[in-house]
Amino acid sequence: MKPARRPQTELIRGGLTRSAFDETSEAIYLTSGYVYSSAAEAAAAFSGDIERFVYSRYANPTVSMFEERLRLLEGAEVCRATASGMSAVNSTMMSQLKAGDRVVSSRALFSSCQYIIGEILPRFGVESEFVDGTDLSAWEKALSRPANVVFLETPSNPTLEIVDLRAVSEMAHAAGALVVVDNVFATPVLQRPLELGADIVVYSTTKHVDGQGRCLGGAILCSQQFADDHLTNNLRHTGPAASPFNSWVMLKGLETLDLRVERHCANALELAGFMEKLPGMRKVIYPGLDSHPQHELAMRQMAKGGTLIAFEVEGGQERAFALLDALRNVDISNNLGDSKSLATHPATTTHQRFSEEERAALGITEGLIRLSVGLEDVEDLKEDIAQALQS
Repeated sequence: MKPARRPQTELIRGGLTRSAFDETSEAIYLTSGYVYSSAAEAAAAFSGDIERFVYSRYANPTVSMFEERLRLLEGAEVCRATASGMSAVNSTMMSQLKAGDRVVSSRALFSSCQYIIGEILPRFGVESEFVDGTDLSAWEKALSRPANVVFLETPSNPTLEIVDLRAVSEMAHAAGALVVVDNVFATPVLQRPLELGADIVVYSTTKHVDGQGRCLGGAILCSQQFADDHLTNNLRHTGPAASPFNSWVMLKGLETLDLRVERHCANALELAGFMEKLPGMRKVIYPGLDSHPQHELAMRQMAKGGTLIAFEVEGGQERAFALLDALRNVDISNNLGDSKSLATHPATTTHQRFSEEERAALGITEGLIRLSVGLEDVEDLKEDIAQALQS
């Protein structure tokens, strides 16, 4: 039996499968189907009597390498890659829920996640309830009656609220629910929800795993039982299959994920501390700062403060737009986790479909900006934010 390896080594060597050509870099298997030596072999493959690749909607060698590497990093029994992060969320929820079931979710979510839980699932007879994710008494009340799924993201998008994973997981399990965690903002490098009581972890690998704005992708990490009972057949028959090429990009992205996230976090911490002192800055939200209302909890759950900063400027939307337009080393974009620093105005982009009342309850003001801190020299980022704020 091969000895266990540390996470940084798994990021380089986990899941590696070489072809007969003994290539150094993992191969890209751009194929939709596979051939058989005989009709009997094809029949045995489809009946499950032998294990082999039969169709790339089901599995593909390059996709499988990516899945295995991410599985090892996360510490999960199973990983399934999907075409996007939202296909991962949708497949996770739709594969296990039916009419009459109940979902309890934190209210601070990415808008597409909120749409699935709040609008799509109820069309099929699933009850959805949203709670303040930071309030354990709200979770306790919502989970005082049976539920099937608890869904949350921590830190949340875009205001970086922290949910107590261990406490909520304990309440959810007592209510009969599986806990699904969107771990995109924290990444598997900074936070391991399965070790804190969660049952399923979902990712948009488009973000930090790719990390350079090239490809879409998603991933679901879960137990073997959940995969067998719910997920595998759903993915096979609904078809949110990951592209072999995109999976190869993600596979190579994992090799540098730890290094990149380390630099992202170092830049974010220094930049957030600098921004707090700037005139015209109403509020800076960063879990790694002592000023964050849940700093202690964040540091218990996460290895570092993360790669994103939310900040609010005085003057509302007009001032926020002026700042964004004046940036020179930060691009306006709704993506995140990129090597380039990216900023967006959530009230008019990622959370534009929320009502004014919903945005107010979540702290998404007209002056709020979400900043994904990149890999640039932090001194250039400081200077850029300062001059843009003055303009």
